[in-house]
Amino acid sequence: MKPANFAKAMRHTTLRLFLLAGLLLGACNLPTSPPPAPEGPLSPSATPFQPGPEEGGPPDFATAAWWLSPGLPEGYAEQLVLPEGARLVEDAGQADLRVAVNEGELLSRWVYALAAPFPTLTDEVSLAEVQAAWAGQSSGAFAGAPLLVSPQTEAVFSALWGAPAAGAVETQPPGELLAAAWARRPAWALIPFEQITPRWKVLAVDGQSPVWKDFDPAAYPLSVSIGLQGDPALAAEAIAGLAPPSNRDASKLTTVVLTGVTALVRATAFTMNRNGVTYPAEDIGPLLREADVTHISNEVPFAQDCPPPDPVQRNLVFCSDPSYIELLTHIGTDVMELTGDHFNDWGGEAMLYTLEMYRQHGIPYYGGGANIHEARQALVLEHNGNHIAFLGCNGKAPGYSSAREDYPGTVHCDYDLMEQQVRDLVAEGHVVIATFQHNENYTFVPPATLVRDFSRISQAGAAIISGSQAHQSHGLEFTGEDAVIAYGLGNLFFDQRGVVDYGDLALITRNVIYDSRYISTEIFTIQFVDFAKPRFMTPAEREAFLTTIFNASRWDYPTQ
Repeated sequence: MKPANFAKAMRHTTLRLFLLAGLLLGACNLPTSPPPAPEGPLSPSATPFQPGPEEGGPPDFATAAWWLSPGLPEGYAEQLVLPEGARLVEDAGQADLRVAVNEGELLSRWVYALAAPFPTLTDEVSLAEVQAAWAGQSSGAFAGAPLLVSPQTEAVFSALWGAPAAGAVETQPPGELLAAAWARRPAWALIPFEQITPRWKVLAVDGQSPVWKDFDPAAYPLSVSIGLQGDPALAAEAIAGLAPPSNRDASKLTTVVLTGVTALVRATAFTMNRNGVTYPAEDIGPLLREADVTHISNEVPFAQDCPPPDPVQRNLVFCSDPSYIELLTHIGTDVMELTGDHFNDWGGEAMLYTLEMYRQHGIPYYGGGANIHEARQALVLEHNGNHIAFLGCNGKAPGYSSAREDYPGTVHCDYDLMEQQVRDLVAEGHVVIATFQHNENYTFVPPATLVRDFSRISQAGAAIISGSQAHQSHGLEFTGEDAVIAYGLGNLFFDQRGVVDYGDLALITRNVIYDSRYISTEIFTIQFVDFAKPRFMTPAEREAFLTTIFNASRWDYPTQ
């Protein structure tokens, strides 16, 4: 080992020993009441500053004595870059410099998430509710349920809010919190941002959620401020580069919105001609545009000779007027899925014309193409350092898939090939999203054929799998700890209102990828007001619909 590396290793060893000692000595001395809220610099420590050990002059920066609070977040102390020769002390009163929660000059904002098992109906709580539960006065959806925390998280929030009331929290090792929460539903937990995984539902607190793009850590009530206190000259020299600014880096986050069936035909097209091409997106357009990557599965080709729409068209041979591309650009379409049953309805010339329209508007596509080779290719994107790959195919009878060596169209599912593609893409560092056109079943419970085929691709390593075929939404499933299957989202822009049972109710998912890892899914619920335009459900409608979807889902964690 090189000398520099040996010294670094010894510093980390010493640091861990002092941290362990600090935890043992400090666990019984946590504050019992909240400190005053910080304004500007963090609140001063109750322990007065003591000068360094040197006599006749100020302490030397290289050998200054440091105290690291035992109430720091998990893993935080190990990320500090202390100077060579720094001395760690157990007594804060003997330190030249102190690092602690809610003290001194701001070093970091450590972000925590309030989380619950994924099939939880509650979407948001207030900080007042969380603090009341901490004080033993829980109410609402989680009344009587202790707040689950790791021992270190309890220490962090005890430094902010005072010690919790007896029975108000329950500590579990970090790796056991998720299973404990699922086994005790309804349940909730406080976890550091880096411990968010897909089986958690992240709850908004006072209108802020750390999995949202517009998240403001300074305004978020579960951002924990960590600061440096001590000799002003030493602190000024130490603060630069001492600590990471946060455990959440907005430049590493990507949101991907996945949607269900789009078919701009029949009564949907008729309504668009009457009310305007962008009319279907009046209510949900902002959600679609806000995403970093917005996926649309448009089943129907554009055709220059497409006749005016017939709202009661009997045959199922479809085309769309080329002017309707405005709706797709208006909602910010970033990725086009071409696995739909009707892509070949108007023949090869219309398909090639449609592909050229997508290219002209900068909309990349997958699951179909100018020939079988293009149709089989993964669509690879990069955003904020996250490498994302889309794969798709049509799992119905081969007649729905027209792509050949010399003919455009949709690609039929070759599951052996797709499994190998997924493995290769994962090995290259991609987060794989696989979407399917498949058998249409009018049931909320995922049909066996979909479970069989979607599960194959999930087991190969795809992180997110979504069914684009469903006119009636289906349940969900998690596979392992870090993959999700949404078996069918329902209609996005298609005239199924009153045509099929529950065809006017649907899902949209917003999936969060952070630092090359899929971490979270949010479900949005929509309901059609006519044959073209969906709106977001009311809270009562949403609760009823999600209850149905969750009851139809394939959960494998223990539940009560």
